[in-house]
Amino acid sequence: MTYYLARFVSLIFHPLLMITYMLVILLWVNPYLFGVHDLTEASSRILILQVFLSSFFIPGMAVAMLRFTGLVKSIELPDKQDRIGPYIISGIFYLWLFRNLLTNTLIPNIYTSFVLGATIALFVAFFVNIFSKISAHATGMGGLVAMIYITLSTFPEYASFSIPLFNGQILEITLSALLITVIVIAGLVGVSRLILDAHEPSDLYGGYLVGFIAQFIALKFVM
Repeated sequence: MTYYLARFVSLIFHPLLMITYMLVILLWVNPYLFGVHDLTEASSRILILQVFLSSFFIPGMAVAMLRFTGLVKSIELPDKQDRIGPYIISGIFYLWLFRNLLTNTLIPNIYTSFVLGATIALFVAFFVNIFSKISAHATGMGGLVAMIYITLSTFPEYASFSIPLFNGQILEITLSALLITVIVIAGLVGVSRLILDAHEPSDLYGGYLVGFIAQFIALKFVM
């Protein structure tokens, strides 16, 4: 049971999903940055779909094709050597997404910065992977924690946001509570990777650090 729960957590918080999660959170916190009133508008959904396809679905399909052709042993990429191709493919799509967002006047600089931070973290992880199997999951979660912290610092006036529930009720969430929750989830993801015997603790610590610092480096360039 614990094993399957760890696999589920690893899937839900897959590193390639972090850019999409960042976008959804920012649309919840301050949708006016994107020129919309809320996340349910058609333009918001289209943007989420575009980011999801560029940063998760297409790179994921590319990795699946590598597995189908036998170029990697497993889609879970347990070996360092198997991760080289997927890192390069994902990096290309991340750079392409960043370039498109950079020239799109409808996209706020802060989100473009988050995408650049994720791209920097990905290439640093690619380099570190040559010497040590750094955790991509931890790298993604470190970036997500940094993103929420930066959002909280940049928009103190948006200290809380509302999420409509299915029963018509409104759920009020503070960014501080969200930050604490994501930190706990980051720890849960790390524990899951250890349960699956995918990484050593040092791989996780390195991933958290790379993902977190990369967001602040990107912030200096874009903002």
